[in-house]
Amino acid sequence: MTASGRMSELSTRRLRADDAADVIAAADLLCRGGLVAFPTDTVYGLGTTVWDAPAVARIFAAKQRPSEKAIPVLLADFDGAGALVDDLPAGLVELAARFWPGALTLVAVARQTVPEIVTAGTGTVALRVPDHPVTLALLRRTGPLAVSSANRSGLESPVSAAEVLVQLDGRIDAVLDGGRCPGGQPSTVVDLTQSPPQVVRCGPISEQAIRMVLAGQ
Repeated sequence: MTASGRMSELSTRRLRADDAADVIAAADLLCRGGLVAFPTDTVYGLGTTVWDAPAVARIFAAKQRPSEKAIPVLLADFDGAGALVDDLPAGLVELAARFWPGALTLVAVARQTVPEIVTAGTGTVALRVPDHPVTLALLRRTGPLAVSSANRSGLESPVSAAEVLVQLDGRIDAVLDGGRCPGGQPSTVVDLTQSPPQVVRCGPISEQAIRMVLAGQ
């Protein structure tokens, strides 16, 4: 995709996660506002730097994603949450300590510095630390990334680089091929801005396990 946001006529670049130079190249693309698909512990994600609003807008364009749907943010570790939320809501520390890194996304009130396109005007941001060595290697180089599943909206979330290219070839800058994702199911999402916190999407981590942690068990 070009810097102006127009779809490129060239094929998407295919990089290898087992090549250190390719991982660095993917991280550099992400830092410069490029769109890169990469494996996570759930499904392949499509990401860019969270602080570049025009770059995040290109995620929406590539996926044909409705503008009212917020984009989740992936972090390298728990400490990264402080750059995106002002106050840690009740339950976030406990749930993060138990399930991060892992397939749990936590929704909290966003700092005003988070681009509105990331929050979709909700004032909240969805955070997760993934449990995948390739994703974490990227995040340690790039900082927080705005990441959605690497699919056209309404279609199945891909679990391999080949599946990404079926849907997004020519619409994104690169795909980092790390083989098949081990999970294959989107993360569980818990909204911590509600009282009590609510599970708004079921996933690999059960609602019962969430409730037990929140109850102090």
